[in-house]
Amino acid sequence: MAGKTTFTMIKPSAFASNYTGGILKMINDAGFVIKALKATCLTKEQAGAFYAVHQGKPFYDSLVKFMSSGPIVAAMLEKDNAVEDFRTLIGATNPANAAEGTIRKLYAVSLEENAVHGSDSDENANIEADFFFSKIERV
Repeated sequence: MAGKTTFTMIKPSAFASNYTGGILKMINDAGFVIKALKATCLTKEQAGAFYAVHQGKPFYDSLVKFMSSGPIVAAMLEKDNAVEDFRTLIGATNPANAAEGTIRKLYAVSLEENAVHGSDSDENANIEADFFFSKIERV
């Protein structure tokens, strides 16, 4: 059965372009409840650890550099079927392939600067949320 929580990050370019409010509104309007929210900056080491699954891939170094280039917003979200529904809301990783009306179609700059991160499984949603939020911070 699909879980009720997922994790997202609003990436540095979307934050710098002042898209955070619009993205959070879309998330709320889609029926997600924000259970934890934090604006922060990732060091290169933290970004590298978060994206360690991609280490060794051609885009890893540029991803780490980008994700540590400015503030991000991390959020835990709750809704039935959270991971799948959120992946639908954000659209394809490459905004050129994203469906109209999705977050990435509306707010992404490019494949790398694609506005938001979204967990790809219930297991990863929990791992990723644990990276940013303690159990106490989860309301």
